[in-house]
Amino acid sequence: MTGIKIAIKKCREGAILPTFGSAYAAGADLSACLTETVTIAPHETKFIPTGLMLEIPEGYVGLVYARSGLASKRGLAPANKVGVIDADYRGEVFVALHNHGAVPQDIAPAERVAQLVITPFLRVDYEETAVLSDTVRGAGGFGSTGRGAI
Repeated sequence: MTGIKIAIKKCREGAILPTFGSAYAAGADLSACLTETVTIAPHETKFIPTGLMLEIPEGYVGLVYARSGLASKRGLAPANKVGVIDADYRGEVFVALHNHGAVPQDIAPAERVAQLVITPFLRVDYEETAVLSDTVRGAGGFGSTGRGAI
């Protein structure tokens, strides 16, 4: 399977290009570009450099997600849940890695710390109105389509 080409510039020595773990993986692994191990204390966030700068085409966005193994086994996930890399950003990509667990976690140089998904998005125009169309659900909020509605 082939897709769009993303220009990548390494801005630190030792930076590793994103890699896909399998033929059908949606996300490419981002690796820590570190010269020494970094420890993240419980409930602390550290900005982990990737050493990479991206040129994402107009109409696309880079989304930085947790790696499932790090998140489920070690409690490490992006602090902002999903990082957003806009098409006009040309700086280094960092992963704001948060330790949700109760014990310190070490990040080693070259360790895979997140996954990057490049996807198209719709640019919309927001238009204020006094009235919205009716639906069966209406203003029903969290849980309103099942049990335990709020």
